[in-house]
Amino acid sequence: MRYIRYACIAIFAIALIAVALANRDMVMLKVLPNEVAGFFAVNPSIQLPLFLVILGGILVGLLVGFVWEWIREYGERAEAARQAREMRRLEREIARLKGEKHKDKDEVLALLDEAG
Repeated sequence: MRYIRYACIAIFAIALIAVALANRDMVMLKVLPNEVAGFFAVNPSIQLPLFLVILGGILVGLLVGFVWEWIREYGERAEAARQAREMRRLEREIARLKGEKHKDKDEVLALLDEAG
């Protein structure tokens, strides 16, 4: 199983290297289009290889997706925590009630009553 995992990682790495080698040209990234930049005094830009732009976009998309999913699941996590608290409370109540049930009995009779 380990070798299958390594093979998948190797195939993925080869694919990423192929994309990087095929897209080595430099591209100019600008914050605003030229038409809109005329209204503002500043239009920052940077030159990067195209593969960095592609891989960076994928990485940003993954991060946004992870954060989005984490926020979306907040209700489910809160409900699970509430149920866990309720279960602990009920377990304590059961233990208390069992203790009250056998309070005045002999220990041996209480053990036999619990077993049967």
